[in-house]
Amino acid sequence: MDSTNPEISIEVFPYLKVYKDGTIERIAGTQVVPPGLDSETNVISKDILIIPQTGVTARLYHPNFTTKTHQNHNLPLLVYFHGGAFCISSAFDPLYHTSLNNLVAESNVVAVSVNYRLAPEYPLPVAYHDSWDALKWVFSHVVEDCEDHESWLKDNVDFGRVFLAGDSAGANIVHYMAIKFHAMDTSPSPIKDFKVTGLMMVNPYFWGKEPIGVEISDELRKNMVDNWWGFVCPSDKGNDDPLINPFVEEAPGIEGVGCNKVLVTVTENDILRERGKLYHKKLVNSGWKGIAEFYETEGEDHDFHIFNPTCDKAKSLIKRLATFINEH
Repeated sequence: MDSTNPEISIEVFPYLKVYKDGTIERIAGTQVVPPGLDSETNVISKDILIIPQTGVTARLYHPNFTTKTHQNHNLPLLVYFHGGAFCISSAFDPLYHTSLNNLVAESNVVAVSVNYRLAPEYPLPVAYHDSWDALKWVFSHVVEDCEDHESWLKDNVDFGRVFLAGDSAGANIVHYMAIKFHAMDTSPSPIKDFKVTGLMMVNPYFWGKEPIGVEISDELRKNMVDNWWGFVCPSDKGNDDPLINPFVEEAPGIEGVGCNKVLVTVTENDILRERGKLYHKKLVNSGWKGIAEFYETEGEDHDFHIFNPTCDKAKSLIKRLATFINEH
């Protein structure tokens, strides 16, 4: 074999290539940007190590309090999970950094953007385990006798108004974190003073073996998404694994999301939009007692607001997310 032209073993278009020697080449989502003060939004960010045992990190965002009048109330907390099909990107990606700066500024919140580990080096369900550990790290700040943790969050955050949010794969994670937290919160020892008020699921990455809606006619993109999941999740259930299809029999009941309100957003040209619509419909009809809101952006594709944050529709979406946080 020519060492200058190594042979490809697996190609996960358009994200990465795995070569026969085991080398992984990520084609997208590899750039990083440092934290700091963003001059456009006046939002400050810093990176923190939250799970030393696994090296899981996060980027913390908050408005620049020093330029504001005295803050007499704590801010809502947003826990964010980035997208990237579970195999690319990070909380430090410049695209996500810009998006979080914009959302924090628009909604006036504190945000923790979780940097979970990626497949294939860490195949699923590692990303879910990392995300749950990160969420436990967040709510540990309201548990008594946690002197080993820094007090900044406890001093500045209203833990009674916590929102879980994510796009694409991150929105998928949001669903399962909410179900897991609700099960824990309703156990004999509920977590005091910590409440997940709402979920924001942007272009959620759910799928299934049997095509629905536009998936039936768009065979090319359906095959592409089929390949993504098979690559990141070594499961014998394929695209009907409960992690990617929350409506199969063995999946936990969708009514178990356990919060008061959910916002699902989709885009008109996204191959994943049918699953987002189905999620909203199933949630409304599940017996769940909360308020499920739905927002569709016409003429745009998957995660357009991440790739083109300055367009009017992206700004409108960010405003919609901010309204959802602050409307109650």
